[in-house]
Amino acid sequence: MQASRLLKILMLLQSRGRQTAPQLAAELEVSARTVLRDIDELSAAGVPLWGEPGRNGGFQLQAGWSTQLTGMTEDEAQALWLAGLPQAAAELGLGGAAASARLKLLASVPAAQRGASDRVAQRLHLDPLDWYRAPDTPQHLQQVAQAVWAGRMVRVQYESWNGLQRRQLAPLGLVIKAGAWYLVALPAGAAEPRTYRLASLRALSLLDETVQRPRGFDLARYWRASIERFEAELARVEVRVRLTPRALGWLRNGRIRHEADGDGHRLWFESEEMALRQLLAFGPELELLEPEDLRARLQAQAEAVAALYLSGGLRNSRRRSSSPASR
Repeated sequence: MQASRLLKILMLLQSRGRQTAPQLAAELEVSARTVLRDIDELSAAGVPLWGEPGRNGGFQLQAGWSTQLTGMTEDEAQALWLAGLPQAAAELGLGGAAASARLKLLASVPAAQRGASDRVAQRLHLDPLDWYRAPDTPQHLQQVAQAVWAGRMVRVQYESWNGLQRRQLAPLGLVIKAGAWYLVALPAGAAEPRTYRLASLRALSLLDETVQRPRGFDLARYWRASIERFEAELARVEVRVRLTPRALGWLRNGRIRHEADGDGHRLWFESEEMALRQLLAFGPELELLEPEDLRARLQAQAEAVAALYLSGGLRNSRRRSSSPASR
C-alpha cells in the first residue's frame, strides 16, 4: 500500500508540478503527516525533490527529472477506457484504478502538454445519466465484469417478461446506456448474441469454462444494429397530433422522435397503452387527430381523470366502490 502511495506522489508531482502536503494528503486520502513521512522516504531513496516553506511553497521534483515507473497494471489498463466515466468505473470496482491510470497518463505526457490535458478535464465532463433518473447499479455487476474481463462462462437466473429463466451465457461485453447496465452475451446453443439488462439478474455463478468469442464480433457494431432493430420493432403505433408551440418544445427537449405532417406531427409508440399514457401527459397542449379509435380512448381517459378529481380523489372512489350500495 505504501509503495503504491509513494508512486502516486511521484506521479502527482511529475504531472502537476509543485504540490503542498495538504493537497497531496487530500488526493491520497491520508493525513498530511503521512505525506511528510512519504516525502522523507522518497528523498532518502534518492528521488531529487525538495520543499519550499511559505504561502506559495510546496514540494516539487528537480527540473527535467522524471520517473520511468509509469507502466500500467492490468486493472489500470482496463480502467483507462473509463477515465471519463468515474461513476461507471466506481460501479465496476475500478474507481481507484481509473484515477491511477489517468495519473500515469498525465505523467507520461510531455510537460508542455500537461496543461492542455488538465484543461480538458476541467472543461469537459461526461454524465451518462438522464435527468430525474435514479442510478442503476445492479447487484451482480462486478461479477459480470469479472467474467467479461476473464472470458469465463456464467450461469444466471434472469427475470424476463415471461418469468424466471435459467441460462448459461458466454459474456461478450458490457454496455452502459442512460445509466443502465446491459450484458451482451451468447446463450448456450444460440447462433446470435442477445442483450440482458443486469438489473434483471437474480443469481449468477462463474464457471471454469472459457468463452469462445464469435469470429469478427464487434461490440459497438452489434449494439448499433441492436438499437436500430429494437426501436424499429417498438414503433408499432403511429399517431398524428396537433401541437401547441409549448408541446413542440417538450418533444424536442425530451428528444422524442417526431415528423411534421401538414398542420400536425407524426409520433410513434411501442403500443396503444404507451401512446395513451404519454399523450395524456401533454394535457391541453396536444390534440390527437388520428387514429380515431385511439382518439376516443384518449378522450375517455381525460374524462375519467376529470371525474376522479371532481369526486374527491382515489380514496373517495374506493370507499364508494367498496360500499354495500355499490355491490
